[in-house]
Amino acid sequence: MAGACVASPLCTWLVAACVTGAWDKEGPKGVQWARKRRAAVRRGRESSKGLISAFYGSGIQGLMSSFEPCPEFYSSSRNASVFFGENGFSLFGAWKPENSRSQRRATRSPAGQAMAVAVTPAKEVAGKKRTPTKQRRVVVTGMGVVSPLGHDPDVFYDNLLEGASGISEIETFDCASYPTRIAGEIKSFSTDGWVAPKLSKRMDKFMLYLLTAGKKALAYGGVTEEVMSQVDKTKCGVLIGSAMGGMKVFNDAIEALRVSYKKMNPFCVPFATTNMGSAMLAMDLGWMGPNYSISTACATSNFCILNAANHIIRGEANMMLCGGSDAAIIPIGLGGFVACRALSQRNNDPTKASRPWDIDRDGFVMGEGAGVLLLEELEHAKQRGAKIYAEFLGGSFTCDAYHMTEPHPEGTGIILCIEKALLESGVAREDVNYVNAHATSTLSGDLKEYQALIRCFGENPELHVNSTKSMIGHLLGAAGAVEAVATVMAIQTGWVHPNVNLENPEESVDVKVLVGSRKKKLNVKAALSNSFGFGGHNSSILFAPYK
Repeated sequence: MAGACVASPLCTWLVAACVTGAWDKEGPKGVQWARKRRAAVRRGRESSKGLISAFYGSGIQGLMSSFEPCPEFYSSSRNASVFFGENGFSLFGAWKPENSRSQRRATRSPAGQAMAVAVTPAKEVAGKKRTPTKQRRVVVTGMGVVSPLGHDPDVFYDNLLEGASGISEIETFDCASYPTRIAGEIKSFSTDGWVAPKLSKRMDKFMLYLLTAGKKALAYGGVTEEVMSQVDKTKCGVLIGSAMGGMKVFNDAIEALRVSYKKMNPFCVPFATTNMGSAMLAMDLGWMGPNYSISTACATSNFCILNAANHIIRGEANMMLCGGSDAAIIPIGLGGFVACRALSQRNNDPTKASRPWDIDRDGFVMGEGAGVLLLEELEHAKQRGAKIYAEFLGGSFTCDAYHMTEPHPEGTGIILCIEKALLESGVAREDVNYVNAHATSTLSGDLKEYQALIRCFGENPELHVNSTKSMIGHLLGAAGAVEAVATVMAIQTGWVHPNVNLENPEESVDVKVLVGSRKKKLNVKAALSNSFGFGGHNSSILFAPYK
């Protein structure tokens, strides 16, 4: 009975939240409308937040106070003690039934008006109108990368423009018995000057890649010790995720456990978790702002980048290091993807193995590394004299809700994600002339994404699409961030990199849309970067030249 009484207000709140949602289908007219459109969308959202807006400022206590237990609940001392303790104590403060019941009854709306109260505008619920704030713009002021094609954004992108391949035979362990023996493996990597030697010996490679790329992003962004001493570190955050986390550390712990728990590395648990990379980087920098990680398989980086930007837009941070890192080229990682039958077996010609949209593709190629963007609030960046590489316009997430590993046959989730990203960022579809596609070189994934892109941008004759994975393989949770670096570099240089190994394109693919085997000059107006992950996670983010 008590459960039903608690659930009823919850259902009312959820239904009210759904009822108040608004969807504006009016499309923008040009990229110059982007900032106005984003502001308009958010103003529209403010007017329809209803009860949710009231809770936003007061935290979860405001939400919990809306759950009104029924009389039977109060009459049962057993129920009361279970929820609130013997003395009426709750997680959200002291509970006084003699006051709360009478006070709430006095202000309660008549029966049948619960929905009307739930959808009342925020200014009436809170009793005060929120002061409008100017839209905070987010820009990219730094980049860091650790990849099979280099550990500096300029070197990395120069290699991409040249069509170089970072895919080769695996050397870190003996994989002669595996059907796949190739990967985008990092052959040379040093943490000297970036990570303390003592930690470097204990940490998983995904964490070492993350820390190095994060600090390199700061260096690339001109964040010197002097700048660090002047910034408000309570407004600086880290949001760098990982799809697989510390697989090597965890695997080593399992092997040690076969002998005895006494042989286990005492750091095996914290160094295996995906959040610890962001935490360790924040500890090193003293950054006390938003700090966590997101893990949504191969869409991880885009989720982290968009959420980091939202922290800046909401005023919770002025600077955010964001992106992803993964290092899963180890026996258990390779074996797991082999078991999924997802990997290419073109072992005799590694550089030709990753071939998005080519009819002879036979699966993706694993890669490893990290990518980190330094996002910053525009005025904050200008005040410190930072170089601005691009502006982050916005993005979106959706879920296919269809299958663990296969894309939706109609590409529904991808199309919805792209459309929502355009709406959120206020960018007209005709102004998107460059797409860095997710395209992993899988049989179904490449075509479904291509069909979604044509559905969304098919009438744009200036559209250019390429896949960074054709040269570095699939970096899993780091893929989106490394590809975001490539996207920003395309904006900076005015060149988009080629699609290598596209020798025999699928018949349904228009080669005029895809970048050819050589780099191409392009004045990027607005660029879209897609990342999709196992579980049906879809993400799209947009960048443009800063103006």
